Amino acid sequence: MEFDALLAPIHSFLQCETPDAWIEKAQQPENLRMLLIDHMICELKAAQTAMWLIRKYAVDKESGDALLAWLKPYEDFIYRKQGDFDSLSSLKLGLSKQIKARQNSPYGQDLIDKMVLLIKEELHHFYQVLEIMTNRDIEYDNISAGRYAKGLIRHVKTHEPETLIDKLICGAYIEARSCERFAKLAPHLDAELEKFYISLLRSEARHYQDYLTLAEQIAGKDITERVQFFGQQEAALIQSPDEDFKFHSGCPR
Repeated sequence: MEFDALLAPIHSFLQCETPDAWIEKAQQPENLRMLLIDHMICELKAAQTAMWLIRKYAVDKESGDALLAWLKPYEDFIYRKQGDFDSLSSLKLGLSKQIKARQNSPYGQDLIDKMVLLIKEELHHFYQVLEIMTNRDIEYDNISAGRYAKGLIRHVKTHEPETLIDKLICGAYIEARSCERFAKLAPHLDAELEKFYISLLRSEARHYQDYLTLAEQIAGKDITERVQFFGQQEAALIQSPDEDFKFHSGCPR
């Protein structure tokens, strides 16, 4: 099967599988609202991370401002509860101007091209989750952030280019884990959600590879040891007891 081929490298990359206890909790009807809301927020955070990388490392102020404007309606909805499904559905997913690398950027157009495509796809997934929620009369509400992303980022080095390399590796693990959970959870959900989560596998699988490829290119050396280190941290977060329930949370207590 095509998806088996997509998942094989992800399972090799991740150092553990999602615990059965998380799957059991995630499939309970009373947890569907939290699962969908957190999934939607995760899609925005993924877009924000990609945008931050482009703005910090690759583009001039004008292009950076265009990127900020692109995400603003989605951020207004999540953080300020401004707008609704209808207003977001009328937005164009693309940018009105071409984003180009600034002259002194050592990372070039490849970082921009990969991250702009990632942002576009994450925002489309955001909209798809919101559409599912709207059709099911699940109202959006603010929720607290889980420990997962912070637990990875706290290990990022504070000097360049190691900071960028580490953040790209973290991005790879977050995307890979999302993909693994989509695949594991899909068979336990209703037909609509199963079809939706399976549809996400293709792009999410490529996202983790894009992050990892960029990290290797920028490092210009073997980063296996650093990748393994973050893999250990990621697996610890997934396998250890977690009081909170989120899309990337650990093993439920």
